[in-house]
Amino acid sequence: MASNPRVLIVDDEERFRITLSKLLKAKGVDVTHLGSAKLALEELEKNPYDVILLDVKMPEMNGIEALAEIKKIKPGIEVIMLTGHASVDVAVEIMRLGGYEYLLKPCPTDELMEKIEAAHERKLSREERLKKAVATQSAQTS
Repeated sequence: MASNPRVLIVDDEERFRITLSKLLKAKGVDVTHLGSAKLALEELEKNPYDVILLDVKMPEMNGIEALAEIKKIKPGIEVIMLTGHASVDVAVEIMRLGGYEYLLKPCPTDELMEKIEAAHERKLSREERLKKAVATQSAQTS
């Protein structure tokens, strides 16, 4: 992997957020964690992230609503949705909105790390293709 991913954990369960944050930091991930989608949207305006781990069920703004907003303001961020309640309808909606993955909690740390790394690689690859396309276009117009 080119660099360590910057990950934002968004979950209303504080103990889960803190534990997951510690586990990911031990694996070399740069982690920030917040307790609501509203705070996450504010954070995204201030700081860049590669991957967001987003809980589906939260008060005020749920993960599906948050995913739609995240993709409007930062379409390049990969979002992995986490839930304790599996639902085909929710999974379909997540994919329709551009979510990267849908995982059940609790998810084994190694499996989650694989998903984070794959999402990060996908983001980096997309950014590299975009840079090349812009460079090619500017070379052609010069």
